[in-house]
This record gives sequence, C-alpha cells and structure tokens, in this order.
Amino acid sequence: MRVDVWLWAVRLFKSRSSAAALLRAGRVRIGGAVVKASAHVKVGDRVTWREALRERDVEVVELLPKRVGAPLAVKAYVDHSPPLPTREERFAVGVRDRGTGRPTKRERREIDHLRGTRRD
Repeated sequence: MRVDVWLWAVRLFKSRSSAAALLRAGRVRIGGAVVKASAHVKVGDRVTWREALRERDVEVVELLPKRVGAPLAVKAYVDHSPPLPTREERFAVGVRDRGTGRPTKRERREIDHLRGTRRD
C-alpha cells in the first residue's frame, strides 16, 4: 500500500494531497530513510515526520484499503510520538542579556537544538 494513501486512510492527514506534499518535500521517513509518496508501507514499518509542534512517529499495525472512521483508524497504528508540549513550553521565550544584540547563526542553531525544533 502506498504511504500517502495509508497516512490519509488512518486520518493522520486531512487530505491525501497534503500527505503527498509532505512526502514530496522529503520530510517523511520509513525506517529512517526518506521516501516518496509512491513508496510502499507494510505492517511493522515505523513512519516518522515532523509537524509544527512535534515529531510524529507511528508504527503500522494494519493496512486500510480506504479511509475509515476515527475509531477504526486509531486501531491501525501505534503512536510512539512524544506528548505535545504544554502551552508554557510552546511559548517560552529565551532571555538574553540587554545589549547583546541578535543571536548569531551558530547561537540560533544551538537554541533550536535545545528546544528540539531543529530541522534536518
């Protein structure tokens, strides 16, 4: 089964085209390898991608031939993703000493790494 169809069928994406767009951008991995929308997914595969607030990691339990209701869709995968950050964590602002100016590129990368928002 195609990975873009599976992601849409288990209701992890609102539309198949949005799942395909993320795949086309090279943001979705199966078993650690970047894949295209036409890549096949099988039971036991781990599919990972980055959303706006967190990294998603799901394990395929069942292949669904078409989109199903939410109660059935939840049974088709096991979510290994870390929990969503709290509101305070999402809106935490770093404190810099007055007069130090903007962070350098290296400092921004270190800040992103500490926050866990680094893009690979």
